[in-house]
Amino acid sequence: MAFTDHHAVFVGSTDDGHTFIVLNQPIRSAHRILTTSGFTTREHQGRTLYLLPPNTSSEEAHNRTGEALHELLAHTMDFVDLSWTTRYLDAGPVPKAVVHFDLSNGHVTATTHTQAADDVLEQHGFTPTPAGYTLPSELGERECVGAVARAEAHLWSIGLASEARLGLPTPEAITAAPGRTRAATPTPPTVPTHQRRTR
Repeated sequence: MAFTDHHAVFVGSTDDGHTFIVLNQPIRSAHRILTTSGFTTREHQGRTLYLLPPNTSSEEAHNRTGEALHELLAHTMDFVDLSWTTRYLDAGPVPKAVVHFDLSNGHVTATTHTQAADDVLEQHGFTPTPAGYTLPSELGERECVGAVARAEAHLWSIGLASEARLGLPTPEAITAAPGRTRAATPTPPTVPTHQRRTR
C-alpha cells in the first residue's frame, strides 16, 4: 500500500510539478467530471491517473481542481488534498512554506521554521525529534495522511503555509492500483478528511 491508496479521491503533486488525482473507489461520473475540468488520463500499472500538466499555473490548477472536487463531493466526501501545485490566493502571492512535510520514505516527517508551526504540529500528534517532527510509528498510512491534512488546514487558517512532498518524482512513480479504480457507482458519504479548495 501507499499513502495515495486510502481515500476515495487523493489529490497530490509530483516532484516535477504535475497535479494528479487518483480514484481508489468507483465514483459515478468521475471520468467526465475530471476530464471536463481539464485533467487528462494516463493508464499506469493498472491505475487511471488524472493529470494536469506541470506548466499549468497555480491559479489554473487551483481552479480546475476545485471545480472537480466540488462536483465529486456530490458522490463522496472521502477525499484528501495534499497537493502543493494548486496553492493560490486571490489576495496576492502564497506565503513561503514554514512547514515541510515529507511522506517519501514510508513514514511522515516534518521540519518547521516558526514556534507557531511547532505548536500546531504538536496539537495534531506530531512528536519532536532531533531533525524535526514525526508521527507515532503505530499510526497507519490513512491516519498519517489525515494528520498531515488536518495540520495543513490548521496552519493555513492562521496564515502559515506548508508543503507536503510525496516523494513521487513523476506520475510513473505512483504505485499500482490496489483495486479497480474506474468510476461506476457512487460511494456512501463519509466525513471529509481535508478540503483545501476554500482558500
